[in-house]
Formats: sequence, structure tokens, C-alpha cells
Amino acid sequence: MLLERIYDEDLAQASYVIGCQATGEAIVVDPRRDLTPYLDLAARKGMRIAAVTETHIHADYLSGSRELAEATGATLYVSGEGGEDWQYEFEAERLRHGDAISIGNLTVEARHTPGHTPEHLSFLVTDGAFSDKPGYLLSGDFVFVGDLGRPDLLDEAAGGVDTRFEGARQLFASLRDEFLTLPDYVQVLPAHGAGSACGRALGAIASTTVGYERENAWWAGYLRDRDEEGFVRALLDGQPDAHAYFARMKRQNKLGPAVMGEPPRLVELDAHTLSERLVADEVIFVDTRDRSEVHEGTVARSLNIPGVEKAASYAAWVYDPEREHRPLVVLAPDEATAQEFRDHVVRVGIDTTIGFTRSIAGLPREVPAVISPDQLETTERAILLDVRNRTEYEAGHIPGAVHLSAGRVMWRLDELPAAGRIVTYCQSGVRNSVAASALRRAGYDVVELDGSYVGWLDYQAEEEAKVA
Repeated sequence: MLLERIYDEDLAQASYVIGCQATGEAIVVDPRRDLTPYLDLAARKGMRIAAVTETHIHADYLSGSRELAEATGATLYVSGEGGEDWQYEFEAERLRHGDAISIGNLTVEARHTPGHTPEHLSFLVTDGAFSDKPGYLLSGDFVFVGDLGRPDLLDEAAGGVDTRFEGARQLFASLRDEFLTLPDYVQVLPAHGAGSACGRALGAIASTTVGYERENAWWAGYLRDRDEEGFVRALLDGQPDAHAYFARMKRQNKLGPAVMGEPPRLVELDAHTLSERLVADEVIFVDTRDRSEVHEGTVARSLNIPGVEKAASYAAWVYDPEREHRPLVVLAPDEATAQEFRDHVVRVGIDTTIGFTRSIAGLPREVPAVISPDQLETTERAILLDVRNRTEYEAGHIPGAVHLSAGRVMWRLDELPAAGRIVTYCQSGVRNSVAASALRRAGYDVVELDGSYVGWLDYQAEEEAKVA
């Protein structure tokens, strides 16, 4: 048996390749849209991808299931559970509770585990060449290491009204009737790790076991005591902000993500050609440098998406392909880096990266406005905007600050003053630079607080030390 975890550090998302080495067949669970890792793995192991499936209708990334099935000819399976409102709207084989996919000597059995979403499936994997009992649970967004999938995303991202309470009760039942009935030795392989917004406090370890979670997870005591209401309150308390782009992911994953096929080669643009296109407002420039360099001067009306590593996360906060049809040109030292940027952003449905340039020399420039913490009190402003997560804001913020997270701000511009200066900050400045660049591009007068909240705290401590 082959079982490989393919992990996306950008979105903290895990997909799995499970293969029978005797027959050379494999199934992929929860793939992303850039397919190279799966195709390369199958080629290295001499396997044919025969089946593709997913645990549920995802909210945090655009599923690659259709893309991979189209590229390989594999049979595509999706959940048929969840009721009429939660049926996928594209052609695929439907899996109900107890249905199984056979891959050589392997059996992958679907188990309906609603709560995070109504249609959610987990997959029990049995290696028939070794045992007649399941040894692995691909738990999707049902059970994470040390945490559970949040049940409030349908309210936060899909337009639901108070569905979180029913979802939490469904999670309680799924734990009681499915998860805790499994033997302690069953290995649990979740679809997300630390940093994902699909849970509250996910562990960084790649896997766990049923027995370990039964003994140690925060929720275990509520199940032992049969305290459903206490479980519901504890589960729903303190969940982080859901990013606004989650609504688009939910809708597109339900309808069926567009199949990209082989993307065209990225074009390298010279300064003259790119300048003309920028002046004509035909393209959007993405400055991938660190904020310290951006603050010294960047391309006018550009978006700051620092580096490639978190490109999908940050790009989805500031670029909505359903509302913005101008393509992206990215600053990159070479074509390979630009291609890596494109590979990241297609994971959130941004398919419009067309080219790259190696330098900002010769392009229209602007210098973003920045103030130091000691200038904050004397800077005239219409609003002081905290773009961190809600839980960070509630734990402590600069007096007078209004909260609107970076992952939501571009969808809630009506909550900002129509005129006047906006001073923005996050925790250390990274998210702030991303959000501020998008607000600046949208026409707002934005000033970034240098050092953000950490810098302000340091300044306050220095001032207190002077008094003491």
C-alpha cells in the first residue's frame, strides 16, 4: 500500500494519494488544482490515477478534483449526502454512507460525518493485503489534530442563518456515532493543519489516532459526559474570522470549478510595454517584495503580495476574479518563480496571471505613506483600522481602532469612511501591507503604521520606561 500526504503550506491543506502497488492503481483525495505533485508522484511510483474524490464542498480553496479527473481519465466521485441543498451540480459518481471504492487490494469506504458541512464524508481505508479491518481514516474537515472542523462557515461564507447550531450538534453526533466507535489504533489523516481558517486551533502534527484524540482532545470530555449543549457552546466560542473569498469557493466548488487544462506560458514584459499597459489600466501589477522594500517605492496602484509562499492566501484577500477582470503581471526574478506564483493563486481560482517582469525600473512609481508609532496621535485621520483577525483584536488593540480583517475589508468597503485618511495596522505589518495596497488601489488615502501593533506596543513600553 502507498499512502502519501501532499501538503500545501500556503493554505495549510492536505491531499492524499493512496495506491495499491500490486495493481499499480491509485486514488487521490482532496486534490488542489495545480496537478504536478500528483502526476509526478504517480509517474515515480509507476501508478495510474484511477479515481479522484473529495471529502466535502470546500470553502478555503478551489478543488482540483475535476481538473485531475479530466487530466488522467480517472473516475470522479463526490458526496451524495447532505440533502437537496448540498448536492454537487456537475457530473460525477455519487457516494452515500457505506459506499466503497475498490483500488486493487484497497477499500476506501465513505462514512457520512456531517457537522462542518451537511454533505461531509470521511474515508475509512482498509489495506486488504494486510488486514480485513480499516487502519486509516481520512477525516477531511471533520476531525483535525487536537481540534474539529468549524460548523459556522455556512453562516460566515455561504449565506446561512444560524446553521452553526445545527452543524455543531451534527458534529457531536458524528463524533459519538462514527469517530468514537472506531478502534484506538486507527490513524487519522486530516485535510488541514496549523494555520488553516477551517478550525480554531489545529495542531501542526501531520496525523493523530482515534485513541489519542479520545483521551486528549478538548472535546472528549463533553462526549464522555454526553454534554451536547456544553460542546456546542465550547465549539462555537472564539472561532476566527472567515475570509470573504470563502463564499466564492463554496459556490464554485458546488457548481464545478472550471477546468484549466494546460496553461499558456507566461510572457516576460519589458518596462516600456508594461508601462503602457499600466497607464492604460489594462493589467494589475503584483509587487512580491517585502514591505520594507515596497515602502521605499513601488509601482503605482500595485498590489503587494509578499513572496510566493503565501501567494494564494493573500491574493484571495485582495483580488476577486468575479469582479476584477484585469490580468495580473507579477514581479519575479525568473519565469520559474512567476510560474510558482501562478501555481499558488490558481488554488483559489485566480487564473489570470499572464506575465512577469524582473524589475520595477522604468515603471510608474509611488511611495506608500507610512508613519511611526510616535506620530500616531498627531496624525489626522478619519479612522484607525485594525486588519487582524477578530480574536487578535479582542485580545488587545490600539485604543480607538475599528476592526475589519484583511481577508474581509475589500468586500466591506461600505464600512469605511468615504473621505479622509485611513491609518491601518496588523500585528507585525505583513497583512497590513497587503490590505493597504488594495485599499490604495481602490482610491483610499491610506497610511500604514510602521511596525503595526507590535511596534506600537514597543513604543508604549519605551514611553512608560521613560516615565518610570
